[in-house]
Amino acid sequence: MNRTAEITRSTNETHIRVAINLDGTGLQKLNTGVPFLDHMLDQIARHGLIDLDIEANGDLHIDAHHTVEDVGITLGMAVAKAMGDKKGIRRYGHAYVPLDEALSRVVLDFSGRPGLEYHVPFSRSMIGGFDVDLAHEFFQGFVNHALVSLHIDNLRGVNAHHQCETVFKAFGRALRMAAELDARAAGTIPSTKGSL
Repeated sequence: MNRTAEITRSTNETHIRVAINLDGTGLQKLNTGVPFLDHMLDQIARHGLIDLDIEANGDLHIDAHHTVEDVGITLGMAVAKAMGDKKGIRRYGHAYVPLDEALSRVVLDFSGRPGLEYHVPFSRSMIGGFDVDLAHEFFQGFVNHALVSLHIDNLRGVNAHHQCETVFKAFGRALRMAAELDARAAGTIPSTKGSL
């Protein structure tokens, strides 16, 4: 099964291309114009063993909001396309990830319905030049277009960089688990409805 996709999305605010291989090895080529976002996307690729190639050109002269949100949207679209009919997947994924004093938990369900529960009490509003509110916008865009239920909880942390990094690492691990093919469930949809 070839679980790859390439999506290009253009608006008056951004032009974004995402290529993804769900069964990759964590290879990444990232150029969003937002260095901290590239750092977080690298966490998804490496810890999710997902190959990511993302190129974004956005209205950064205004701020990073549209670029970060639209990368989340386009990544969600690419994941949905690469997942195909979802036959044989594990469907659910979860991960706890620590980084020094910080600890986050992410739980994901390829439910076919968008839903986000996001509870990240950042210790400060900026990480370098990155507005921490944009992490929520990224995940909301992803959820709306990947059609997943996603629960994100930062359980503790005092360093905002550590808090954010544990969230993205845990997301990568949860995504990897949920998207993984289960040999015992080959050809079946993991739902009593018969579809996801």
